[in-house]
Amino acid sequence: MGADRGADAGEIAVTAGGHKVYGIWISPGVGYRYTGVASGVAVNGQPEGAYMVASGTHVGSDCCFDYGNAESTPADTGNGHMDAVSIATTCYFAPCTGSGPWVEADLENGMFQGDNGSNTANRGNNSPFVTAVLKNDGQTKYALKGGNSQTGALTTWWDGGLPTRGGYKPMHQEGGIILGTGGDNSNWNRGTFFEGVMVAGYPSDAAENAVQANIVSVGYAGRTDVPNGPQGTVTGPGGKCVDVAADDTGVNGAAVQLWDCQTWAEDQHWQHNADGSLSTIGRCLDIEGNGTANGAKVELWDCNGVGGQKWVQQADGSLRNPQSGRCLDSPSGATANGTRLQIWDCNGTAAQKFSVNGGAPVAAPGGKCLDVAADDSGGNGSAVQLWDCQSYAVDQHWYHNADGSLRSLGRCLDINGNGTANGTQVELWDCNGAGGQNWQQRTDGSLFNPQSGRCLDSPDGATANGTRLRIWDCNGSAAQRFTLS
Repeated sequence: MGADRGADAGEIAVTAGGHKVYGIWISPGVGYRYTGVASGVAVNGQPEGAYMVASGTHVGSDCCFDYGNAESTPADTGNGHMDAVSIATTCYFAPCTGSGPWVEADLENGMFQGDNGSNTANRGNNSPFVTAVLKNDGQTKYALKGGNSQTGALTTWWDGGLPTRGGYKPMHQEGGIILGTGGDNSNWNRGTFFEGVMVAGYPSDAAENAVQANIVSVGYAGRTDVPNGPQGTVTGPGGKCVDVAADDTGVNGAAVQLWDCQTWAEDQHWQHNADGSLSTIGRCLDIEGNGTANGAKVELWDCNGVGGQKWVQQADGSLRNPQSGRCLDSPSGATANGTRLQIWDCNGTAAQKFSVNGGAPVAAPGGKCLDVAADDSGGNGSAVQLWDCQSYAVDQHWYHNADGSLRSLGRCLDINGNGTANGTQVELWDCNGAGGQNWQQRTDGSLFNPQSGRCLDSPDGATANGTRLRIWDCNGSAAQRFTLS
């Protein structure tokens, strides 16, 4: 347990009714709490109800991704002092059916699915968006319901007596409010929260059914298990990801290491900034003590613009620090989880292959995005095309370098054969500084290639998925609107 920190407001975006909306991305250390007794919130056995819409794919089994009534101070004050709804893979009372996640009731000192905890009728729901419902009369009974927030009705998983273990009949709620933590402020779990309500009284089934119908009508859409935005992973030796030690806490001096890639790990998503820095969870990849010697370790530190925080992707796949003239390196080419990274003389070996997949989408004709064919593989010669925008697609995140190149998956947007003729197709290729890899944003929204004097173009203004892109005489048409974020 520790002090809570707020979520990154732009960490997770989905759509509702076709409009972009943001959720709250909860990772270890993130949480919200109202300390004290909130006005209108149930206390000492009063009835209440709550629901939330949360991710069924960004989930964990640690304590606790809760929303609802909790202790008025961050301490476990005993059974029945909480009344919060949770969605997690926590099987607190075995047996459980399947692998979850399950909608559960955190009533303090237990994640309950039935009267004594276990309830094999609760089969869980792993939909991208899950409606989780809890109501409690505070005296003898409670109910748990859940459903897919995108379609269908609620399923009742429990409607019966409160736990028979001591302290729950009646309840002893204290009227605090939590989101993303447990009653004692345990903040080690993860989840994604989109909306929620707490109400006084014991809601009717009809009211809950109406709420679910309204949620479905909103039309939630999108992927909820990965953070989005301008960040991308930095893939290193052995296919591991550049990671910050200690699960998304990211204090100054935190070790930067290799670890298995985890789509939900906030501290594995890095933004390559215009000043050359690489940042995650609010801090920058930094060389200890702004050092320049072989073997100097790298860490996370407040972004401060020093030379030890500048990183330039090289054509051979390495990340070079200009101040030291050395490259990010895994000692002796190690690939084990927890391998602490360092700088070392640039040598082009596998120990120094770190591919920055950061950047941001390039908006293209027809509301599509600039995309690389073949789902994030990105070999030399891969077609560059139009495709539906996908926040999780690494090959739709492009970084505009100071030399004018546009990079994704460690390679550059390239004109085939360094050509200059109308109709020459574009592709992905090793970054090499050639004129066919220089792209300048113009005020009319076009991307201009100075060497050819032509612009990136969608043939005949096509907007279908898979449309292969080319260069063509600049004409200011919609077919040439490619806007850098």
